[in-house]
Amino acid sequence: MIGRLNHVAIAVRDIAAASQLYRDTLGAEVSAAVPQEEHGVTTVFVTLPNTKIEFLEPLGENSPIAKFLERNPDGGIHHICYEVDDIIAARDQLKAKGARVLGSGEPKTGAHGKPVLFLHPKDFTGTLVELEQA
Repeated sequence: MIGRLNHVAIAVRDIAAASQLYRDTLGAEVSAAVPQEEHGVTTVFVTLPNTKIEFLEPLGENSPIAKFLERNPDGGIHHICYEVDDIIAARDQLKAKGARVLGSGEPKTGAHGKPVLFLHPKDFTGTLVELEQA
C-alpha cells in the first residue's frame, strides 16, 4: 500500500534559522517559505537526492505545531509522510484494519497541492503518519 518516503517533517521555532543552517552548513537546496493557512503552518522543503525534509513553523497561536513546540521546546521530528497511489483506497483499507484517520477522514490539500490524510500516532508506534496521493 505505502510507496516511497515523501518527507520527514521537523517542527521548528524559527524557519529562517533552520533554512539557513541546512543551506549554509549542510549545503542543501532549500525552498522559499510558504504559509499553509489551512494547516496553520509555514513550510520549507529541503530537497535531498532520495527524499525531502519539511520544516514546519507555527502560523498563529492555534497551530498544531505551536502545541507540539509547547511539549517539545527544542522542536523535533513531527511526522513522516508516505506516498500512496490512491488515498481513498488506502484510507478505506486502513480503517477496515482498525487504523484511525485524524480529522474528518476526508483528504485535505497538502503542501504539495495533493490530497493528504494523517493517521493516529498511537496506531503507528507513536509516530504521526501522513499519507499523500502520489
